[in-house]
Amino acid sequence: MAGKQKKKISASNQKPKQILNKEFSFDIPRWVLPAILIFTALIYSKVLFNDFAWGDDEIYIQKNPFIRDFSLNGIKTIFSSFYFSNYNPLTTLSYLFEFKFFGLNPLLYHLWNVLLHLLNTWLVFKLTEKLSGKKITALIVSLLFAIHPMHVESVAWISERKDVLYTSFYLLSLLFYMRYLESGKKIKNYIGTLLLFICSLLSKPAAVTLPVLLILIDLYKGRKLNTKIFLEKLPFFLLSLLFGILTIMAQKSGGSIKNLSASFSSIERIFLFTYSVSFYIIKAIAPFRLSVMHYFPDTHGGALPFLYYASLPFLAIILWLVIKRNSFRKEIVFGVLFFLITISVMLQIIPVGNAIASERYTYVPYIGLFYLAGQWIAAIEKKQKRNIAFTLLSLFVILFSYQTWNRISEWKNTETLCTEVIQKYPKNYESYFSRGSARGRNGNLEGALQDFDNAIMLKPEIPEVYYNRGLTYKKLGKNESAMLDYNMAIKLKPDYAEAYNNIGMVNYESGDLKSAMVNYNKAISLKPDFAVAYNNRGWLYYEAGDSISAMLDYNKAILQKPDFALAYNNRATLKEKISDFDGAMKDINTAITLANKDAGAYHTRGNIKAMQKNYNGAIDDFNYSLSLNPNDNSVYYDRGMSYFYLNDKTNAGKDWDKALKLGNKAASEMIRQYCR
Repeated sequence: MAGKQKKKISASNQKPKQILNKEFSFDIPRWVLPAILIFTALIYSKVLFNDFAWGDDEIYIQKNPFIRDFSLNGIKTIFSSFYFSNYNPLTTLSYLFEFKFFGLNPLLYHLWNVLLHLLNTWLVFKLTEKLSGKKITALIVSLLFAIHPMHVESVAWISERKDVLYTSFYLLSLLFYMRYLESGKKIKNYIGTLLLFICSLLSKPAAVTLPVLLILIDLYKGRKLNTKIFLEKLPFFLLSLLFGILTIMAQKSGGSIKNLSASFSSIERIFLFTYSVSFYIIKAIAPFRLSVMHYFPDTHGGALPFLYYASLPFLAIILWLVIKRNSFRKEIVFGVLFFLITISVMLQIIPVGNAIASERYTYVPYIGLFYLAGQWIAAIEKKQKRNIAFTLLSLFVILFSYQTWNRISEWKNTETLCTEVIQKYPKNYESYFSRGSARGRNGNLEGALQDFDNAIMLKPEIPEVYYNRGLTYKKLGKNESAMLDYNMAIKLKPDYAEAYNNIGMVNYESGDLKSAMVNYNKAISLKPDFAVAYNNRGWLYYEAGDSISAMLDYNKAILQKPDFALAYNNRATLKEKISDFDGAMKDINTAITLANKDAGAYHTRGNIKAMQKNYNGAIDDFNYSLSLNPNDNSVYYDRGMSYFYLNDKTNAGKDWDKALKLGNKAASEMIRQYCR
C-alpha cells in the first residue's frame, strides 16, 4: 500500500513537468522560422547597396586572374594553385561564375553572400533541433546566429564568401551525420557526410575541425568511444591533416605566417592566446567596439596591456563556473567545446596576418555558445523566470539587430571601413594606407596624400606607402615629388620592380628615353614576369622604330597577363604600322572586349579602319571614343582626316579646329592647306 502510494505521488509530480516541457518546447507556430529568415533578409538587404570593400575584395575579385579564365583549363588551374596565401578553390569557382555572367557588379556578389547566410540560418535551425530535440532551442540559436553583429563581416565582405560557403557545407555535413546516427549507420549518409566535408574543406580549410566535432556529437548523443568510432572518423582526420598541410604551405608561400617570437616572449604568447579566447566570449554578449581589424598590441618592448593579463583569471572563473554547475553540465560542456573546437584553428597558435582576433572567425563557433543559451532558456520551468529570460532575449535581439543594421553601413566601401578602423586604432598606419589607396582610386588625390603622410609619420619604414604616395604625386602632375618617393621606396626595398618601372614612366614623360629604358630593364630583371614593364618597354621600342623588339615585348606582356587590354591595344597599333591589318583588328577587338569603356581602344580601332579605307566605320569608332573622352585632340585630328578622305571638308575643318584649340599643333597645317 505504501509502495503504491509512493508510486502515485511520483507520477503526479512528473506529469505537470512533462506537460510544461511539451507546451514550452514544441508549441511554436510554423511561421516563426520563416519570419526569422524574412527579418534577417530585411536587415541584410542594406548590404546590397554596398560596394567592394577593403583590400581583399580587390585581390580576390577585382584583380583575380583566376576568375577571368572561364574554361576547363581555368577551372583546373583554380584547383591546382594557391592564390594569395590561400587554397579555397570552390570559393574561387563561385567567383568565376559570377564574373562570367555579371562582371564586376558588387550587388550580385553581395546577394549570393546574403542568400548563403539565410541558408545557413535555416541549417542552424535544423541542426540544433536535431541535437536538442527542441524547437525553442533551434529558434533561439538560429535567431542569434542570423542577427549577431559579429557575423556582419562574414556576410557583408564579399571576400568572405569562403566563410558563408564553407559553413553551408559544414552544417550540411553535420546534418547528414545526424541522419547517419538516426538511420542505424546507413552507408549513404556516411558517404554524404564525407563528400560534404570535402566540399567544405575546398571552400575554406577552417573546416578541418569537423572530425573532432563529430566525436563530440557522438559523446553528446551517448555513443561510447571505442575503436570502431575512431576508425569511422579516420578518413575525416586524414582529410583534415591533408588540408592542414596544404593551408600551411599556402600561407608560407605568401609569407603570411608571422614569427611572434620576434615581438613577444613565450609567456606573453600565452596571454595573447587567453586574450583572444576571452575576446570572442565577451563579444558574444557585448559586441561593442567592432572593427575589421583587431591588431596585435604594440608594446614597444614594454608590458602587454592590463586586459591581456586579466584574460587568464577571467577564463579560470568561467571554467570554475562550468565545473560547479552539475545540473546543466552536459549542455555547458557541449556548447563550450563546440565553441572551442571550431574556433581553435583561428586562435593564432600558428600566427597569420596582423590581427590577434577577427570577427568573421565567430561565424560557426558562436553556434556552440548560442546553443548553450538556447538550452538554458528551454530548461526553465518557472513561468516568472521564463518571462525574465525571454525579456532579456528580446532586448538582446533588438540591440543586436540595431547594431547589425549600423555595422552594415560601415562596410559600404573601403573608405568608410578604413575611417571606422582609424577611429578605433588612430596609431596604426595600415588603415591610413588603405584609405589613402581607396581615395586615390576615387579621385580624391589630396585626401590620399594626407593619409599617406599620416601613414609615413606613424611608420616611416614601409616602402609601399612611399610608392603609393609617388603614384598620387604623379597623378597630380608633381613628377619631382613622385621621383623622390619612388627612390625612397627603392632605398627601403632595393628589389622594388614596380618602383623602377614607374621611375621609367616619369623618365619617358620628361623625354629622357635612355634612362627610361635603363629603368624598364631593371624592373624586368628584378621581376621577369612583369607584364606592365614589358608593355612600357615595348612602346619605347615602337617609338624608336624597332618593330621586332617591340613585338617581342608585347607578346611577353600578353603571355604574362592574358587580360592586359593596353598591351593588345599597343600590339594592334604596331601591327597596323607593319600593315598586318587583320592581326591588328583581332588584337584591338580583344582589347575592347577586355576594356569596353577604354576611349583609346576605340581610337586605335578607328585608325585601323581608316587605314583600310573604311572611313565611315572609323568615324563611328572616333565618335564613341570622344563620347568617353571628349578632350582628346588626337581623336578630333584623326576624325578630321576621315572626313577629309570622304570629301567632307566642312566637318574635317571643324574637327581640326577643335583639335587645334585642344593643343594639337599638327591640325594648324591641315587647316592652312585644305580649309582656306
